[in-house]
Amino acid sequence: MQLGSKERSLFKQVVEHYEAKHFKKGIKAANQILSKNPNHGDTQAMKALIMNAQGNSDEAFVLCKAALKNAMKSHVCWHVYGVLWRCVKNYEEASKAYKFALKLEPESQQILRDLAILQMQMRDYEGYIKSRRMILQSSGPRGKNSNSRQNWTGLAVAQHLAGDLYDAERTLTTFEETLRNPPSKSDNEHSEAVLYKNTIIAEMGETERALDHLEAVFKNNLDRTAVMEMHAKYLLQLGRNQEAEKAYRALLERNADYRAYYDGLREALGLGDSDTESLKALYDEWAKKSPRSDTPRRVPLDFLEGEDFRKAADQYLQQMLHKGVPSTFANIKSLYSNAAKRDTIQELAESYLSGTHAPLMNGSSEKQTTGEEDAGTEKSPFDMAVLYFLAQHYNYHRSQDLARATELIDRAIAAQPEEVNFHMTRARIWKHRGNSREASEMMEKARSLDEKDRYINTKAAKYQLRNNENEAAAANMGKFTRKEAVGGPLGDLIEMQCMWYITEDGESYLRQGKLGLALKRFTSVYDIFDTWQEDQFDFHTFSLRKGQIRAYIDMVKWQDHLREHPFFSRAAICAVQIYVRLFDNPQLRDESLNGMNGSLDKMSPSEVKKAQKKARKAREKQEQADFEKADAKKTAGAGVDGESKKEDKDPKGARLVGTAEPLVEAMKFLFPLLEFSPGNIAAQQVGFEVFLKRKKYISALRCLFAARSIDSAHPTNHEQAIRFRRSLNTLAEPLPPKILEALEAEFSSLISPDADLLELNSGFLSKHSDSAAHVQASLCARQVIDPQTADENQKDVIRTLALPSVSLEDAIRGLDLLKDWKAQSSYRDTYIAAAHERWPEATDFISKQD
Repeated sequence: MQLGSKERSLFKQVVEHYEAKHFKKGIKAANQILSKNPNHGDTQAMKALIMNAQGNSDEAFVLCKAALKNAMKSHVCWHVYGVLWRCVKNYEEASKAYKFALKLEPESQQILRDLAILQMQMRDYEGYIKSRRMILQSSGPRGKNSNSRQNWTGLAVAQHLAGDLYDAERTLTTFEETLRNPPSKSDNEHSEAVLYKNTIIAEMGETERALDHLEAVFKNNLDRTAVMEMHAKYLLQLGRNQEAEKAYRALLERNADYRAYYDGLREALGLGDSDTESLKALYDEWAKKSPRSDTPRRVPLDFLEGEDFRKAADQYLQQMLHKGVPSTFANIKSLYSNAAKRDTIQELAESYLSGTHAPLMNGSSEKQTTGEEDAGTEKSPFDMAVLYFLAQHYNYHRSQDLARATELIDRAIAAQPEEVNFHMTRARIWKHRGNSREASEMMEKARSLDEKDRYINTKAAKYQLRNNENEAAAANMGKFTRKEAVGGPLGDLIEMQCMWYITEDGESYLRQGKLGLALKRFTSVYDIFDTWQEDQFDFHTFSLRKGQIRAYIDMVKWQDHLREHPFFSRAAICAVQIYVRLFDNPQLRDESLNGMNGSLDKMSPSEVKKAQKKARKAREKQEQADFEKADAKKTAGAGVDGESKKEDKDPKGARLVGTAEPLVEAMKFLFPLLEFSPGNIAAQQVGFEVFLKRKKYISALRCLFAARSIDSAHPTNHEQAIRFRRSLNTLAEPLPPKILEALEAEFSSLISPDADLLELNSGFLSKHSDSAAHVQASLCARQVIDPQTADENQKDVIRTLALPSVSLEDAIRGLDLLKDWKAQSSYRDTYIAAAHERWPEATDFISKQD
């Protein structure tokens, strides 16, 4: 359908308004065209594109499909259809639409670029190579694209990522040969391309040729540090140790604090860990050359032993403590894995405190204090530093003595009550005592001493979250947020992708039993990783345009392992655990009962209904108040363009927690968790729970064996193996013979079908009777095997508190176990009283006593 001149002009305006993000004007112009030409496909497609940008995805798809019916052979319609599929992350459908649009308009650069970017996002490297080659050739040998460095580089990147290193190098070389004039020395894009080509040659295993190429461009390359590092590495790989030594010494002259340079120099000199004398001389040499550098003085502490270690540690500690370096303990705590070194450091630090140490004599021009000068003057900087160091030493888990740590930090605080670091350490000591309430209060006090410090502010918020003070934590964080997003400080933090806060907030709500809010936070973390994945789209073109190729390649490789990040694993495991809990306890799917923290167990069915009705009324009242409050602040949530920002329609997570199929929802978190973190034993264990409950026995067994391969002695493995055998032995419906045969063939080596599970479990209990965690796992297994032993199991959980090796974490886990078993209140009270007697300051037991 052909448009008149006026409508063609309006159509151009529609496109311009879309590109300028003037969506209302774009819709108005499109409607003007459609009022006269209601079946004009291209206009319908552009209107759909604008509607999609406004967040009306469903309506946009309906309109775009109508546009395709009206203009099946319009490349614009198919292109827009592909964009819509891309926006909903259905890349396969988007790719099909782009390819069909390209058939209709083979010369369209925009469609080609969109297809290439999509193929890169999908890691379809073969398709990406084809698209990049088409972009390069689309304007002919003399066209502008054939002379564009970014198009040549784009093809080389595609070939490189596809593993075709030879063709990637040849592509870059071909472009260099087309240059009529050599690039200027200040051409950063050319400098980067040369180093990128060099890395490709090195990846091909041709180190000698890579070195020759590097030496040819050495003088003119702008990234001098990278060139020097690559030069030293190549020399070392080729065994040219004398030249490599010179290269690494040159690097150390530039940066004497970079440990990797010392490692390279050591390898070039052929110095092994056993050659301590030569190593010590090497580091002493650089300590004299770079007196302000920490690395040459700190590294020898890793390999020195005995008296040599004592002397080096004494000199290092005194120098750092005289300077009052707050991070001294953080620098040396890795040495505590060696008990002898830990004890030596403790003896030295205690001698500094008592004044019996030998004063530091290292020729330093800095004024040094001695023990005699410090005697009776605990307020001296050296003594303050020693008190602070020792308090951290005794608070550390490898050298823990919390009473001594408390004594020392109290002395430090008495001497300098305004020192923030001292109060922070006091808070950490309370944390290790298990008293989250006191820890939170002390960290808040530290924050109040320096209200302009963002670090201490975030620490105070973190400790408040650990004490389930969610509102106070959000208020603290709000002191440093922009206050622009809908939802107050929390909205700002989510918009800023502050994952540590969102994760801690979710874990806090999980502890409180507010499953909806907890799921809401963990889903936010999931969405942040999705956003990072989507953010690649921008860099596929930006990096080529700016010539930052090596950084781009690193980004792509990092993105391929994005969900290995600990924050994703942590959030995903918690989310899966919640969904398993919702499956086991369907009544928790009623959001009105969330947060009752196990009190439902004590209620009769009629009382539960009353509680539901009461909680539902309270929720409706709160929702009405929240709606009125949000309505009053709508103008405050407006964006820069005056349009209202998108509001969260499920702020409490009621829809998430109310899912009818919690195990299906759990799979959204579980699949990437198992794919990217197969070495995480907690991931394998929650995977087992989900698959077993879904009756996916082969997958459950796979998770069970994976967990055992990570840590065969982990107590949960035993309990899950017992449950798996019991599940196979008590199947409600028989499995297909081949599947059952495969399962038995694999699992029988662990527990045979005719094994006496009670006897097997008793043997496990006897073997690990001194480990509270293993005893708890054994009792869980016994509860599954014979529910009649419930009373005895609850008594045995109480007895674990008498074990010498039981930890506070074991005790808290035991209390959770009694709650899960819906133990009698008398058993719970007995357990809490016994735990309180052993850990009198632990919040988990204090609150129950009070």
